Amino acid sequence: MALITQIIGFTAAIVGTALMLPQVIKSIKTKKVDDVSLGMVLLYFFNCLLWLIYGALIIAWPVIVCNFIALLISIIQLVIKLKYSSK
Repeated sequence: MALITQIIGFTAAIVGTALMLPQVIKSIKTKKVDDVSLGMVLLYFFNCLLWLIYGALIIAWPVIVCNFIALLISIIQLVIKLKYSSK
């Protein structure tokens, strides 16, 4: 049962980290972000930031690593959103 729990936990961490990647890739390719919600990008950023802080406080390296990567992805999407948004 412990192995199944580990597999589920690591799978959830990978999926959660990669959650924004398809949108980032599409935004980079098309340079179109009008259909991307700024609120969603900001919420994703703050979610990753809070989980990163939490992971650091409890010294949980899987949480720290996953959310550090996810935070970088959210920053990339935020920059793309701000750069390519219609004025």
